[in-house]
Amino acid sequence: MTVAGAVPGPDGAQPLAVHMAGIGKRFGAVQANRSVNLRVARASVHGIVGENGAGKSTLMSILYGFYQADEGSIEVDGRAVQIRDSHDAMAVGIGMVHQHFMLVDNMSALDNVLLGAEPDWRLGAARTALAGRLQSLMEETGLRVRLDAVVEDLPVGERQRLEILKALVRGARVLILDEPTAVLTPDETTALFAALRGLRERGTTVLLITHKLKEIMALCDRVTVMRAGEVVLEREIADTSVDDLAQAMVGRRVSTGRRVAAVPGAQRAPGDEARGVGPVLLQAQGLRWCDELGVPRLDDVSLTLRAGEIVGVAGVSGNGQTELLEVLSGLRVPQAGSLVLAEDRFVPTAWLSPAQARQRQLAHVPEDRLHRALVLPFAAWESAVLGHQAWRRYGSWAWMKRAVMKQATMEMMQAYDVRPRNPELRSSKFSGGNQQKLVLAREAQAQPAVLLVGQPTRGVDIGAIEFIHARLRAHRDAGGAVLVVSSELDEILALSDRVLVMNAGRVAGELPIEDCHEAALGRLMGGAAH
Repeated sequence: MTVAGAVPGPDGAQPLAVHMAGIGKRFGAVQANRSVNLRVARASVHGIVGENGAGKSTLMSILYGFYQADEGSIEVDGRAVQIRDSHDAMAVGIGMVHQHFMLVDNMSALDNVLLGAEPDWRLGAARTALAGRLQSLMEETGLRVRLDAVVEDLPVGERQRLEILKALVRGARVLILDEPTAVLTPDETTALFAALRGLRERGTTVLLITHKLKEIMALCDRVTVMRAGEVVLEREIADTSVDDLAQAMVGRRVSTGRRVAAVPGAQRAPGDEARGVGPVLLQAQGLRWCDELGVPRLDDVSLTLRAGEIVGVAGVSGNGQTELLEVLSGLRVPQAGSLVLAEDRFVPTAWLSPAQARQRQLAHVPEDRLHRALVLPFAAWESAVLGHQAWRRYGSWAWMKRAVMKQATMEMMQAYDVRPRNPELRSSKFSGGNQQKLVLAREAQAQPAVLLVGQPTRGVDIGAIEFIHARLRAHRDAGGAVLVVSSELDEILALSDRVLVMNAGRVAGELPIEDCHEAALGRLMGGAAH
């Protein structure tokens, strides 16, 4: 149905929900958006893709009122609007769900929705009325949430549904989703996509910011590609492909998931040539770790890492992968099991510490870079030496050579293509992909024998993915052992020489890469015996 007076959409018939014209935004010397035009048809799913730092998040932050454009105009449903803050955005029907949820963990789901929208002091009546509206909305959309549950007790998929409901119940007709599947399981992603298709049918417009081009192809009606602050491609999904989008994002042809085998003969040990791998560098036996409630999160897990191989760990998030990385890196002490590293044996009564791990050439890139790998208010050079500040090269605990540390950070930035190359810039100011490359550079700079990597490309654009994968392969080919935990099956299949699948804290199966395909891995991830 065409609305009288509405601006025609990209196809000339469907009216526009959002029209951003000539948007420009500068942060100091950085031109984040340059004359950006964005036309989004009503009741559609519109994808916005680009490398980290391409300007897509800045553009959406302008639409939601976090930033003010230096130039340009915005129309919503054919009417010119001034969006000075998020309240203005919500007033014209725009809602946003951030990649890192904006929820209060120790409050109930219902109270999180009510927070900031309390009509007056009569909270009991307001809660009852809101609960009724949310129940109706959940029936209509299929987005179900336990309203009486405390948010910290909800799984991540349910928290995301709560954020969407919070926007919808406040009248959002345009919904901005920032990397919505970055922390979802495959089943949760499928459920989310079904819900978004239902919202589209109900007339809601969805703006999807993501790095996952296959998801763009599966869900969106139209896509806009940004590079260096400008729109470089806008096209109907039916008229494009993953390869076309990848090339538009990066400006060149890139690998979109092809596996690269190990270099033949890369530091192999005698007797291992038949298997194509070198000596054992790490061996864990019977690892068991239980949480504070006594629930086993790791249950009799054993694994071996050899020189010259990448071992992938697949599994639905929450099946022990995080705990495995933390036990192997010395961040957690198991209740049972043993670990042999650099010919030293560790047991629960005398377990490996992170400092001992570094001394024995084991490095760890955590899954959660924001909370485990970086101190966001720190300058990049400070984050780049975390854990290594006692190196003789950097001075001593009493006297640190800051100039040397900054120079080393600049060298890391150049070697790992971290942008912008400014060691003085706060860690929080870098995009997710550049934060990840900085962490990887820090951990891999000393060429550790064993490299543990959690979710290496979560929230990272396709150009950075290609770069990070190449670095991990280079580490393997130089004779290192790499353990990669990833919730992305495509990534596991592209990187691994051997795959372990975890389910309910146990290793459900182990497969050489030539026997791996999504169906076999999916069965093991679901708990079926191999």
